[in-house]
Amino acid sequence: MTTDVHQLDDGAWISVNDSREVNVSDLWLLAESEFCGCEPTDFLAEGFVDTGVDPPNIQARIAGRCIACGTEGVTDWLTVGRVIDPESGEFYGVVHDSVHIPEKRHRLADPKQ
Repeated sequence: MTTDVHQLDDGAWISVNDSREVNVSDLWLLAESEFCGCEPTDFLAEGFVDTGVDPPNIQARIAGRCIACGTEGVTDWLTVGRVIDPESGEFYGVVHDSVHIPEKRHRLADPKQ
């Protein structure tokens, strides 16, 4: 079974299997990020720019800003949750309060990886 992932409401939500699962306006703590010079980066998510699936992970690039220095931009790929069982489609979101490490490339974006 496939996992259906898309953005809703101009990037305000990520829908997984036709269910609104992840919304913006959350604060993400980013480590080892090139987003800005702050370490770690306190990143305020303002909109989802791109979504992808790297089974079992649901990933996104998120537009927003660092609340410490004000830098604005788009993150590298972040895991926003997982669909552990494709048959049931049950989604488990990540804990936003934990530390997240952005990935340079979405793994399925380059078939050589």
